[in-house]
Amino acid sequence: MTVNILYDDRQDEMEISDENIEDIEKTVTVCLETEGLDGDFEVSVSFVTNEEIRELNKQYRNVDSETDVLSFPMDDDEDAEIIMLGDIVLSTEKIIEQAAEFGHSLEREMLYLVAHSTLHLIGYDHMDDDEKQEMRQREKEIMKELQLFK
Repeated sequence: MTVNILYDDRQDEMEISDENIEDIEKTVTVCLETEGLDGDFEVSVSFVTNEEIRELNKQYRNVDSETDVLSFPMDDDEDAEIIMLGDIVLSTEKIIEQAAEFGHSLEREMLYLVAHSTLHLIGYDHMDDDEKQEMRQREKEIMKELQLFK
């Protein structure tokens, strides 16, 4: 399996290091592996401000508020050589805020949101309690595999 991540950093709140990028690639790969998926995949990851994510949230979800992460799954051809899973948009301001609120490192918070969003890209949702419980269980398994607890 190969995972190609396309990055776009449109914010100045948080430095995104080469190590962060490697960890994001590993997180997406672990998500796909835990689902038994195989092949070549591509995901776009953008780092944005609260202002930009609020605009995107309003435009695409009709919700006029900031959020931590948005997922935009692609309906790509599964027979394609490289499967484009979709786009992940992260608010670095929310990563910083939530890491402090929950007592997590910035890295742990960022990677949790990447895992959460990747699960959305492959079809998970949390609109009802059963879906939410199943998705939370998958997130826990992924975080355990990544050895990211705090």
